Amino acid sequence: MLADYVPYLRSDTRHTVSGPTTPGLALIGGPPEGPPPEVDAAFTWLFAKSGWGRFVVIGADGEEEYGRYIYDHLPAPHPISVETLIFKTRDAASNPAVIETIRRADALFIQGGDQWDYLRLWKDTPVQQAIAHVITRGAPLGGSSAGLAVLGEFVFSARNGTVYSSEALADPYHERVTLERILVDSPRFDLSPYRYLRNLITDSHFQDRDRMGRLLAFLARLAQDGWTTAARAIAVDEMTAVLVESDGSATVIDNRPATNPGAAFFLSTPGPPELCQPGQPLTYENLKVHRVCASDRGAKFDLGTWKGQGGERFSVSARQGTLVYGSPVSTQSGHGVL
Repeated sequence: MLADYVPYLRSDTRHTVSGPTTPGLALIGGPPEGPPPEVDAAFTWLFAKSGWGRFVVIGADGEEEYGRYIYDHLPAPHPISVETLIFKTRDAASNPAVIETIRRADALFIQGGDQWDYLRLWKDTPVQQAIAHVITRGAPLGGSSAGLAVLGEFVFSARNGTVYSSEALADPYHERVTLERILVDSPRFDLSPYRYLRNLITDSHFQDRDRMGRLLAFLARLAQDGWTTAARAIAVDEMTAVLVESDGSATVIDNRPATNPGAAFFLSTPGPPELCQPGQPLTYENLKVHRVCASDRGAKFDLGTWKGQGGERFSVSARQGTLVYGSPVSTQSGHGVL
């Protein structure tokens, strides 16, 4: 009989007492393929936020890749323990041992995989409530690739598989443009920094997989279908992370070659799209983008005011299914208002 879930545990016997937890969000764009390595500094940041306590990883595929990555790849100090829960069935999302493991996490991390697995296995279950409990306790939260995809209020669900930019631009109602509301139930809570996930959709592997077109289609659908009048998005490149502090200030770091640094993109919408209808190419004009590269010294983005310092600003439009970019403007000397 197939087990409902598979647990893994690694621990550091050199210490058994953790410090206080501090809220934070680690939004990670994912590795090029498969399990880690990841953005090493993002995990060290999460460990510090957790008080070097119990680090819990949840997913639906693989084994204990993150336990091995943390203890065998990352230098000490390590968290007290790394507990990995790999869900095999929806029944596991009601298992008392699973729920207690998640609720007691000093830091919670959602690994990559297929975000539709997470939605079908966890949504409207006690796991969803347990994640919310971790948030209310002020523990840090992270996600990579599919784990990043489910952190926003709005989610590209991948229910029918992934969708490419060319497909979504040609038809924003393509069968694979599937959207869902809230898995991580942080929008209910007026807690920083989790409240900055409200009204937001995320995307990963961004420039590496040419995803600007599909992200514009997602944003257009959110407006056209009446889900929001002012959607925002955060998109992150591979081996790149956005680290969000309690005050909403975000910095971008990466584990990429200096000749090809990673970036994060912060998008805001001007209102409803000009043309977003089934079977017709998308027209959506003048979305504002602030791009922050990991190599932009001193650059930050404030999720509360949606303004950035450093990096560059530009506009992007979809015109009859074709992307058109405005000229970038550097913001090194001041704040760029989006």
